[in-house]
Amino acid sequence: MDELFTRAAGGVGAGAGDGFFRVAAATPKIRVADVEGNARSIVGCVREAAGRGVGALVLPELCLTGYTCADLFLDRTLLRSCEAALAVILRETADLPILYTVGLPVASDEAIYNCAAVCCRGRLLGLAAKMHLPNYGEFYERRWFTPAQLNSVHLSYAGQEVLMGGKGTFRCVDPGMEDVVIGVEICEDLWVPEPPSIDMALRQGATIILNPSASDEIIGKAEYRRQLVSQQSARLYCAYAYADAGEGESTTDLVFAGENLIAENGAILAKTPLFSCEMAVADVDLDRLVAERRRSTTWAPSPFTMGGGAEGRFSFRGRARGCAGPLNPMGEGGEPEMSGEDVETLATGAGRDSDTPAGSEAPQLVRSALDADRVFPRMPFVPADHGDLAARCEEIFGLQAAGLKTRLAHTCTKHAVIGLSGGLDSTLALLVTVRAFDALGLPRQGILAASMPGFGTTVRTKSNAQSLAESLGVSFREISIHKAVEQHFADIDHDPAVTDVTYENSQARERTQILMDLANQAGGMVIGTGDLSELALGWATYNGDHMSMYAVNASVPKTLVRHLVRYAAGLYGGQIEATLLDILDTPVSPELLPPTGDGEIAQKTEDLVGPYELHDFFVYHLLRFGFTPGKIFRMACRSFEGVYDRATILAWLRVFYRRFFAQQFKRSCLPDGPKVGSVTLSPRGDWRMPSDASARLWLAEIDALEA
Repeated sequence: MDELFTRAAGGVGAGAGDGFFRVAAATPKIRVADVEGNARSIVGCVREAAGRGVGALVLPELCLTGYTCADLFLDRTLLRSCEAALAVILRETADLPILYTVGLPVASDEAIYNCAAVCCRGRLLGLAAKMHLPNYGEFYERRWFTPAQLNSVHLSYAGQEVLMGGKGTFRCVDPGMEDVVIGVEICEDLWVPEPPSIDMALRQGATIILNPSASDEIIGKAEYRRQLVSQQSARLYCAYAYADAGEGESTTDLVFAGENLIAENGAILAKTPLFSCEMAVADVDLDRLVAERRRSTTWAPSPFTMGGGAEGRFSFRGRARGCAGPLNPMGEGGEPEMSGEDVETLATGAGRDSDTPAGSEAPQLVRSALDADRVFPRMPFVPADHGDLAARCEEIFGLQAAGLKTRLAHTCTKHAVIGLSGGLDSTLALLVTVRAFDALGLPRQGILAASMPGFGTTVRTKSNAQSLAESLGVSFREISIHKAVEQHFADIDHDPAVTDVTYENSQARERTQILMDLANQAGGMVIGTGDLSELALGWATYNGDHMSMYAVNASVPKTLVRHLVRYAAGLYGGQIEATLLDILDTPVSPELLPPTGDGEIAQKTEDLVGPYELHDFFVYHLLRFGFTPGKIFRMACRSFEGVYDRATILAWLRVFYRRFFAQQFKRSCLPDGPKVGSVTLSPRGDWRMPSDASARLWLAEIDALEA
């Protein structure tokens, strides 16, 4: 049994994909109405994308003919040429493991539809028809086309039986690619108040939306279009690939710039310059998108929406036989024609059609973080842009101060007590408290900064604490804990020469007792100083520095604390800036063990529990997206390449998970504190976890990474 679990964990940790799937948007060079020439250009684009490892490619609207054919769309010669050309394109790309769209007009009975043919491995998976046809300004699509029918229809096209309609999606059935679900909407479909992609994502689970478009360029439109694509990807927790018509379209009245975009959950991952007609390529993180949907309790279809469309099944290995029936307006559809046995046969590669190249297999289209073309910021809590960082710091200070201000006003408290050590966290807490007092119009003398030197306190930290308090104009008091702790050691019969956990925690709890009593004397409130990183690791003494009456730093990670203090230094200038900069240069330490012989700090936190930049990276991706230890490890290896080697990252990852699980009991009884970011550990809000949960599964996966 243990061996089975070990093998399973090894499979997950060692070689599995991390959910990164490569998508592309491209603009082939075309000539209006030159269907054969355009088909060759399209095949070239598809081959280029497949060669770059792309799994899904979107090409522009009506790219097989050109969007600007106008009344030629009504011509039978053009329509028949499109059908014949699509059959050639399918045949020429049958060996390529890539799903792609081809924009073309499709005649059915007495109507013509603006369609995107969805193709993969020589198979026509479906014809996605445009639902919303613009007929205003420069657009006259209703002159030639009919909107997609509400229910999909069967037809024979390019030698294959296929469904045509709107809101269709295409689900991959290959093992490990269950999250690859692709929806297609066409140009104007995105610009309407209720785009079809809403139902594709909500009702049918589409994680990737492809939009073949022909959006003419005018002043100011590009930025609006980017915002539209970005916002739709954010609203639907999806990846959105948008391909725009470009070079070769008629310029009789309009110009097309060929700007191609790929967005993921509100962020533009790739875009091409206007008028370049280049290919935009990006690796989208399907794990992240699915995680966002799972954690959002409002991710559910409205009972008032019309419902989804047909669902096709496909495989990058070969043909997927059958598809689900069209859904009626109430959203209740037929059963899939493909049975579970069909899916299993398809997934294993057995039973391939004779026209699928023998022995052809899909490459690893769902990539590991080690292979993904993505940048993982080393400090995910900290904006990379300096201007954004300054704005972020100001906003965080505002949130922290506003939270404390409200609590002080509610309790009619005019005094605050802070244990000021000369370290980063207590410094930030003091700066926040000063802001809150200023906002309330309270005198700063109502803030008591207490320095409580103990066995490990150095001259540097003690003098910085006093200098900062005096420069800010708050009250300052020094209270040594030596005698009190020595008496406590005598009371419990502890040898002071034994510098163990009792030696350390006795000092932390003595300081907390002093702060609480000082607050009682003044009728004030103890302001907590611990940060998010310490809470994640449990790097606090239970009922010691772990406890306060309001914890202003509780959702601020250590990597961000540094930037907040540095930002404040620049605002204050003068002596305060000099003191803050020296605090920033001081090693992070609880100062609970005696200094070195030359009076320097002997106990350095990051030597004991690991670098905070690593732990903040770990905690962000664990709490924000629920990523596995293996994925976080591989992302960290990419991000910290040249800084930490693989063994070092793995060792600290193990420490992180072990401590994160073991120290939950401290987080289960945290004092109140303001939430300032998307990641926090409040037991009353964002993180609810049993204190006695086992870490075995996570540590087993980490063990497998070493194998």
